[in-house]
Amino acid sequence: MNTMMGLINLEHEHHFFHELTYFRNGSSIPFAGRYRLIDFTLSNMVNSNIEEVAIFTRNKYRSLMDHLGTGENWELDRRHGGLFILPPDWNDPSDISKGDLQFFHNNRDYFHRGTSSYVLISGSQFISNTDYKEAFQFHLDRGADVTLISTHVETFDTEHDSCFRIEADEDGWVKDITNDKKNPKLFTGVYIINKELLMDLVDQCIAHHQDHFFIHGIKDNLSDLKIQTYQYNGYCAFINTIESYYRHNMNLLSEDNFRDLFYKEPFIRTKVGNQPPVKYRNESSVKKSILANGCIIDGEVEGSVLFRGVSVKEGATIKNSIIMQRCTIEPGVYLENVILDKDVHVTANQRFIGSKDKPYIIAKRQII
Repeated sequence: MNTMMGLINLEHEHHFFHELTYFRNGSSIPFAGRYRLIDFTLSNMVNSNIEEVAIFTRNKYRSLMDHLGTGENWELDRRHGGLFILPPDWNDPSDISKGDLQFFHNNRDYFHRGTSSYVLISGSQFISNTDYKEAFQFHLDRGADVTLISTHVETFDTEHDSCFRIEADEDGWVKDITNDKKNPKLFTGVYIINKELLMDLVDQCIAHHQDHFFIHGIKDNLSDLKIQTYQYNGYCAFINTIESYYRHNMNLLSEDNFRDLFYKEPFIRTKVGNQPPVKYRNESSVKKSILANGCIIDGEVEGSVLFRGVSVKEGATIKNSIIMQRCTIEPGVYLENVILDKDVHVTANQRFIGSKDKPYIIAKRQII
């Protein structure tokens, strides 16, 4: 039976998260109250019956490793296959590989030992609830060398600027991959490829001193490869800037969007917490917000996303903001269009107001 193995390649992801990535890489940024960005990619792989997943990561991966652990929350703590976090480790003085080719070159054993004949490769910045089994069958039926997962957007935003655009004929065969800003057919960063072809292309790229597998191995070989495109039509988001991060968190306050992303089986998985339910005290007022377990609310919360363990004291007001784990908001505080990273303590009677285009951000573990 044809099966896939998974690879989450974080090496060439472009992101502009500023304070949110002072202490972590982009894939481990908290999202939607209880998740991390990488949860969506990892869940989609596991929910597509992928039993072995590797992660290429170079910088600031301690937070990522803490979140993923052994992979048990995604049923990847298994004797055969499972989760492999592969930071850079180069001990070969003759190695000439660069960029993500270094990861492929130095982790050949992961691919050679894997029993699957195909690889699903993804980044972490495309957010969706996707079962790739249908796309995989499409790939097999078309006899393609590579299948690129695409999506069609109606409105362009700044997070789309760095996305490749796909030009294909009426049968779905890819003719060009461009940065044409007027093309609404966006490449999601997810693709399926034959494992043997993958390793052959890796060798070819290394031999030519190249450093970006997708650009040099796939994009530059369009005329020599049979490349199909498979369009995903469900709810999705590209998150690679502070503005897109803030906006897509706020978009989930719409019940339709929230249900499209989180109420569709199989569900998105994350690290399990053991906090009690939210405690709403007598003076609390909460409207159109997402609150995770462990929050204690005495004040006013409106149009906001609160992560686990947030404490909002009586007389405090939070509007259109994102408040991450274990933050404490003291009496008399007013926050609007604000992002607080983890463990921030806002002392009494402070006032912080950002804008929807430029939310005010406070890095983690600050007392202000």
